[in-house]
Order: sequence, then structure tokens, then C-alpha cells
Amino acid sequence: MLWQGTNCGTYPKIEPFKDVVPFLKDSRIYKALTDRHKCYGSHVRFFWNAAHYVEDEKAIHSAVRIKDENDKDVDIPVKITMGDVRRVFNLKDKDEDPIIGSERLCKGFWLRMGHTGFINDEAYTKSKFYRPYKFLVHCVIHALGHTKGAYDEACDYIMNIISSLVLNRPYNISQVIFNHMMDNIKGERYVQYPNFVQMLIDDQVHNLSKDDSDELPLDHMDSETLNRLDVYRGGKKENEPKHRQKFAAIKKPDYVTPHDDKWRHDDNGSDDESKRMEPLVYKKTRWWFVKEKRSRKRILKVTMPKVVIKGKTKKQESQERLVDKSFESLTENVNVYVEDTEKKKSPPHLVDEPVITPQEIIEKGVDLLNMSFVVYKSLSTSQVAKDAAKAAENVETEAGGESLKETFVEGEVYTDSSETKSEIDLTQMAPT
Repeated sequence: MLWQGTNCGTYPKIEPFKDVVPFLKDSRIYKALTDRHKCYGSHVRFFWNAAHYVEDEKAIHSAVRIKDENDKDVDIPVKITMGDVRRVFNLKDKDEDPIIGSERLCKGFWLRMGHTGFINDEAYTKSKFYRPYKFLVHCVIHALGHTKGAYDEACDYIMNIISSLVLNRPYNISQVIFNHMMDNIKGERYVQYPNFVQMLIDDQVHNLSKDDSDELPLDHMDSETLNRLDVYRGGKKENEPKHRQKFAAIKKPDYVTPHDDKWRHDDNGSDDESKRMEPLVYKKTRWWFVKEKRSRKRILKVTMPKVVIKGKTKKQESQERLVDKSFESLTENVNVYVEDTEKKKSPPHLVDEPVITPQEIIEKGVDLLNMSFVVYKSLSTSQVAKDAAKAAENVETEAGGESLKETFVEGEVYTDSSETKSEIDLTQMAPT
């Protein structure tokens, strides 16, 4: 798709990038990089317009339209699975291979590859690499990227693909391509992966009509592309990324990848990226996972201390609680003021009535249970008589108070009606 051949004599302008050319030729993405399959716009667009995903089969179902013997349109069904993507492009991965990786490993590897930018850059661009690695990033973005443009920036999954290829780590490139094809069905559809779709259609439909006027133009790598890659714009010559030696699978095809999330072996004598990795802030996107130690939150349990009154058994305490509950239900709608020494003091009473404590009510209640009905009736009769006498006294007092009131005429001076002799000696007063 991008370039064919690895002979620098055939492509003299590929000389600055020759360090990675043999590596790409031997890699499992070589067919996706170099296959210049002709694409036909009508077939690719019809495929995407008719495409739908069937969950049970884990497959994309679609169709292409051809002409039959009577020159009538006939729709031929097309079914694409992840296995078809793997087989047609010879990607040599497996279903169990991961599609997410360690962000720390990936970015540490890119620093080792010579990236001159900051570790937390929003986007890792190919212009910040030494020429051979700049060429490597450009090839993978152009061939495997799911977008129409933005060939300067490497998406997270593009970074994973390059890291896995150079470090000889497993990565399910077929699943990544298939997932993006599924996403294209769900969203606003456009002609995504046109060369891949055409290759998949041709693998299943062999008598597809092809018109040269319907051919979809694609951008392939040429001498002009190599000229652009050889130039660093907006900077001086001395500020260009420095030369980086070949390493890992680029240097040794049978390279053994380090364990865990390491991007170099411990006994490696090259530069160390630890200092530059210190300010790393994880993005945690769909293509990266981060191994973190989750600290368990401690929940403080508050238990109320149990108060036990000395001299009382548990049975007596339970009986008192039952009495308190029965008292609360009986006095629910009764205006009774109860003293609570542990809470705020109750406001002043507006009515002159005695304050009865719960203990007194309980004791009186117990006394009532012990007396006979005759005694209770006599006590009630005497109490009613006392209440009536007290009420009569209050009425007489109010009536007497009203008789003492006198009427006064406004504007006249009145002396005190009392004949009590004044205690003030007038002769002792000073003259005016």
C-alpha cells in the first residue's frame, strides 16, 4: 500500500530510513503496508451502507451489488469476522492476544525510541523522532489508522502496535481493526479502511464487476513522501532529534521481550529513561490499563457505650423500658412537660401547673393499680370538690378587683385617696 521493495537503489531517497526497512519487511504487518489493492468506490460505499453487526455471530453482515446474466442488480451477501481480517492480511495474531497494554511500558518504550517531547504530551507526533523511527511511525499510522487524516499524530492503539512489534510482544491487531469497523457502523459512517474492505470483499466475491472510472484514488508512498519525511520544519538543524541506534527486534529479529511492563532488560547498557518517566500522568484510555494498588478504605465503626445502672438487674431494666414506652404512647397527645437534664432546659411555662416527672407518673400509676375502685371513686370526688372551691375563689377575686377601679376625668388633678399621714416633714425642706 505504501511502498514496495527495500532496495535503496530502486528508491534512493529511502536511504535516511534504511535502518528500519528490513524490520518492516519481516514484520507481520508487511502485507497491510505494501499491498496496493485497487479500490472501487461504489462497492466500498455499498458495503458500508448495508453493514450491520450480528452479536451472536460476532460478525459484520453486509452485501455488494453485481449484475446477473440478465443485467439485473443482485445483492450478494458478505460476512466478515475477525478471523477473516487476520487471514486476509496475514497478521499472525491470536484471539487471546490483548488489545490493551501498559501505558507506562508504551511511553517508556517511545522515550527509548528517541521521542524528544514531554512525557505527558497530549499527542505523540512523528516529527519528534530520528528519521528511521519517524518513517516507522508514519508507515503504521498511514496503513493501520482508522481516520482519514491526522497522519502526524499517533493514537494510543498505534503506539501499542509499534511497541508490540519492536519488543516482540503479542498484540491482537486484527481485533483492533475489526473493532474500528464496528464503531464505523454505530456512528456516522464514512469510507473507512477502503483498501482493507475491498480486499475482504474480493476474498468472498470473485465475479465482482470493476470499472476503472469507479476506482477510488488512494495515497501511496512515493518520492515526494520521502522528501517530506526527511525534513524537520520549524527548527534548526542542531535541534533535530539525535541519532538513535537500532535496538530490540529492529536490531535482532529473535529478540526476547522483558518481563512485566519493562521496555528494556535490566542488564541493558543504553540510556535510562527513569528520570523522564517520573512526571508521568496516566490517561487511562480504552487502549491502556494501569496497574494500581488500591488502598482499602477504613470505615470507623462507632459503638455507643452500654450504660448499666448499679443495683438493677437486666430484667428490671427491660421492665422499666416497657413502662417508658407505654407512658409515651399514653401521653402522646397530652401536654406534659418532662425534665431532661441531658438536653436543653425547657422554656418557661405560661400556665401555672406542676411539673410531673416520669418517675412520679410511674409511681402514681403503680399506686392506682393497688387501690380498689371504691377508694379511687372517693378520692376523685374529693378532688373534684377541691377544684370547684378553688375555681370559686378565683371568680370572687376577679370580681373584687374590678370594683376597685375608679374613673378619672382627663385634665384634672387628683390627690391620693389614702388618709395616711405623710412621713415627709415640710419644715425641713429648703426654701425655693
